[in-house]
Amino acid sequence: MVSHSSKNKPSVYIAYTGGTIGMVPGDKGYRPEAGFLTERINTLSKSYPEQLPDFKVHEYSPLLDSANMSPSDWEQIASDIESHYTEFDGFVILHGTDTMAYSASALSFMLEELSKPVIFTGSQIPIGQIRSDAIDNIIGSLLIAGYQAIPEVAIYFHNHLYRGNRCQKVDASGFDAFASPNFPPLANVGTKIEINQSIINKFPRNSFKVQRITPPKIITMNLFPGFDASIIQALTEQKIDGIILRTYGVGNAPVQNKALLQALEHAHQQGIVIVNCTQCFQGHVDMSGYETGTALMNAGVVSGADMTVEAALSKLYYLFNIGLEQQQIETKMQQNLRGELTRPSTTSV
Repeated sequence: MVSHSSKNKPSVYIAYTGGTIGMVPGDKGYRPEAGFLTERINTLSKSYPEQLPDFKVHEYSPLLDSANMSPSDWEQIASDIESHYTEFDGFVILHGTDTMAYSASALSFMLEELSKPVIFTGSQIPIGQIRSDAIDNIIGSLLIAGYQAIPEVAIYFHNHLYRGNRCQKVDASGFDAFASPNFPPLANVGTKIEINQSIINKFPRNSFKVQRITPPKIITMNLFPGFDASIIQALTEQKIDGIILRTYGVGNAPVQNKALLQALEHAHQQGIVIVNCTQCFQGHVDMSGYETGTALMNAGVVSGADMTVEAALSKLYYLFNIGLEQQQIETKMQQNLRGELTRPSTTSV
């Protein structure tokens, strides 16, 4: 743990969890190396002593490729923030890009009554390589976490700050790797940092706390022409807790496939929460618009509105862990708890 501090400056806690940003070349490709990124970050305070906020770096051990991230790692990050919450003005989470949207979505629900910025960032090219995007992403995240009052879990990448539970990784190799398909950026960074104050979450704040998560059994699946209803039947027999069903367009499914509708209705009757999310990158589910959507609603499927799959999954995890019954979870899935969906109007747990 390395700290750089001075009087009368905001302070930021940096949790370095792993990812491409701190990797070095190895015999089998890029790999994490303990201490390498932390040393590079510490030089920033010498290069920009007046402009940057004070910061402290905590490097996790072992460092993880984000493909290996699990809910237990979300717990570790959340607990780390909780332990240092009163000491710092903001938090930066250095994280691999592959599952960053999942982690940011999960933390947006786990960190209840959040009143400080929690910003995820990483890079597409390691910090030690020419043309790396790491330094720009780190500096941008530090400046926003230290100097901007944004009480949200967000992702900062390539000059944009996105609400974490609205974000998806959309490019495997480009610098502009993330997008927010149904919600504008919280901030855009150019010669100035322009904050979109009108869309920053303004929920009433009480005492900060962390909601721990024990993962329920959730599965996500796409509908496709020729989808076999026996897949749903088999899942029902496995006693799963929830299904995120990615449907066509505004939430449509093949109504002529009676076996599928019957399987979904049976699954719902067995206590499984089924959430309808669109396969489209933009837009929202409206199951009342077409007969093919109404049939799903009649089978007990609930609308995921314009939530990303990452947000819907994380939200289900959260709701199953706060002691709600099936009908309560289905109701809350259709309500806006952390800014994760546009429709209907904002409510809170």
